[in-house]
Amino acid sequence: MKNRVRELREGRGLSQAEFGETIGVSRQTIYAIEIGKYDPSLPLAFQIAKQFGCRIEDIFDPKG
Repeated sequence: MKNRVRELREGRGLSQAEFGETIGVSRQTIYAIEIGKYDPSLPLAFQIAKQFGCRIEDIFDPKG
């Protein structure tokens, strides 16, 4: 699934490890989400969206 996690994370000046700590997952999980190898669970997607102050659909594109 295409997403804007990397763009939003870098825009806030956060490393993958820092962002992962913020939402309670590993740096590897953030990396996997960013490259599209892992689709987050719905609760995790909500958590990511909340951290960026966005809606899930503003970050994740299921058609991508």
